[in-house]
Amino acid sequence: MEKKYTEINSKTIDKWVEDGWEWGKPISHEVFENAKNKEWSVLLTPTKPVPKEWFGEFKNAEILGLASGGGQQMPIFSALGARCTVLDYSEKQLLSEKEVAKRENYEIKTIRADMTKPLPFKDESFDLIFHPVSNCYVEDVIPVWKECYRVLKKGGILLSGLDNGINYIFNDEETTVTYKLPFNPLKDKQQYEDSIKNDWGIQFSHTIEEQIGGQLQAGFILTDIYQDTNGTGKLHDFNIPTFYATRVIKN
Repeated sequence: MEKKYTEINSKTIDKWVEDGWEWGKPISHEVFENAKNKEWSVLLTPTKPVPKEWFGEFKNAEILGLASGGGQQMPIFSALGARCTVLDYSEKQLLSEKEVAKRENYEIKTIRADMTKPLPFKDESFDLIFHPVSNCYVEDVIPVWKECYRVLKKGGILLSGLDNGINYIFNDEETTVTYKLPFNPLKDKQQYEDSIKNDWGIQFSHTIEEQIGGQLQAGFILTDIYQDTNGTGKLHDFNIPTFYATRVIKN
């Protein structure tokens, strides 16, 4: 069961993209053109744009989109003059990146790889890593933070969107507390069966110790943080924060 979960997630996300998943819809030509004119915003979490002061200089910056395929953020960074590489395990998300790059005539490196494995990059390769909410598809996030630290240059920035776990205790309608935390289908037969039946993929809740604590243990310095909601649904209607975004730097 455990060996296959990242493959299950890759295929699940491919299917979501085909079905019109919000996080798999590439940006339009108009949005790309606006970005070239310095009118742009990107998301790490569902609703709040990332503060522009969180970024460094874009021109000629080496940026890694970590599990960030879909043609939503990398085209913006490319329009702003960055050199972008995107690593994702979903073929459909990478295909979107290639299609936008071809449409807008810029270069992008696309790599299909599993982020639970060592990243296929040399030490100190990137100025910035952009990592939207996606480590919920990974059981152990600590190695991911260590690899991010390794492949960032000194002074490099890691921007991450993180799920705080609250979403995983509820049913789909967000009306009933249904599951215990931690949510880990590899260790709970009912969670596994429900995940497959409901087409959730194999997702995992993570604690603040794993998420922010893991970044700090890897050697990062936390410089800023904010909370966000789901954007839709009952938890959102009650303004319950279910995500947070962090900005950390490599010393």
